[in-house]
Amino acid sequence: MRFILRLLLGGVFVAAGVLKVLDPAAFANDMARYGLLPNALVNLVALALPCVELLAGGLLIIGVWRQAAALVIAALNVVFLAAVSVALARGLEVCGCFGAAVARKASGWTLVEDVVFLAAAIWLCRAKGDSNETNRGGN
Repeated sequence: MRFILRLLLGGVFVAAGVLKVLDPAAFANDMARYGLLPNALVNLVALALPCVELLAGGLLIIGVWRQAAALVIAALNVVFLAAVSVALARGLEVCGCFGAAVARKASGWTLVEDVVFLAAAIWLCRAKGDSNETNRGGN
């Protein structure tokens, strides 16, 4: 079960990171539309965030530093939940969750997805490895 969950959650974050890397300008535009960051930080965060998603998702998939990767993904989901909640409260439909390649608007379902991803990440943070999983990297 843990292995399947790691593959699914890691795959979501790798896919999201890859799709954002493909069009960083569009992702930066989506981030700017949220209005949560100073303009000076939008491009930096738009370049860094997909790399963090790729790294955390990839590590989760291959089973290296599983708990640390799951913790990073949990933290990202807390930020995503807050950002989407603020956007919805402001009447914005911006998402950017999977970059410009997947045109979608933020909705209540976006919040549900983020809560599910957060719960999965927390569960993986707390789950102890079994004999079928490697525990490299000191986790």
